[in-house]
Amino acid sequence: MGCVRIRGELLKLGHRVSATAIRKLLHKNRVGPAPLRSRLNWKTFLRAQASAILVSDFFSLDTLFLKRLYVLLYIELETRRLIWFAVTDNPDSAWVTQQARNLVWELDEHGVKARFVIHGHDAKFGGGSDPVFQAEGMMAIKTPIAAPRANAHLERQIGSTRRECLDWLLIIDRRHAERVLTQWFEHYNRARPHRGLGLGTPIARSDPVVTVGPIVCRERLGGLLREYSREAMPTAARVCRGKGAVGGSGCGR
Repeated sequence: MGCVRIRGELLKLGHRVSATAIRKLLHKNRVGPAPLRSRLNWKTFLRAQASAILVSDFFSLDTLFLKRLYVLLYIELETRRLIWFAVTDNPDSAWVTQQARNLVWELDEHGVKARFVIHGHDAKFGGGSDPVFQAEGMMAIKTPIAAPRANAHLERQIGSTRRECLDWLLIIDRRHAERVLTQWFEHYNRARPHRGLGLGTPIARSDPVVTVGPIVCRERLGGLLREYSREAMPTAARVCRGKGAVGGSGCGR
């Protein structure tokens, strides 16, 4: 915003200040010219377009028999929800292209309207997956080389996947990896609190939170992952509890 524009905004508030005085004040406080302040940097772009951005990347894992597998992830940036994942031992361009098609079908099913897909410079991404996205009206954006922070949200998710799940298990083969990751990502999407979401979950609860009743624990992967909730009380029990709290009398009297 230029000095004249600032002067106009102040006039609307009943303050008469010359553009020269505003310019001197900005210079004194080392506030740069408007074009430099308004330039859209990467962080600002991600924040402004988060609801329309998908981020993607690979990570690898080794099986019990020392075979390397590769996991491809697609995450919705705003909600941190995992939209699609796939596991393979041969992540060539044709396989990545097919996963892009699967992702598009998944987006249609969930009603997600994405405009941008962010991925790395790996040649596998550009082979056939980018044209698939472009045909659906999405722009593929490559992150800078050797800049992991450019895809920091997904890097954080991959770190959580390793620390909270994969580092505690021995993976036998691809099918086993798919079963384990399916359980982990269901837990990640629906039950795991996220600091970046105000301790909410990527897939928010639609039913009201129950505040009374016994606490139950659901275990996944043999107890490695635990999800706590309250068991809904029968209607009669809730009415009885309410009478006891208000009238001082219990049930059955």
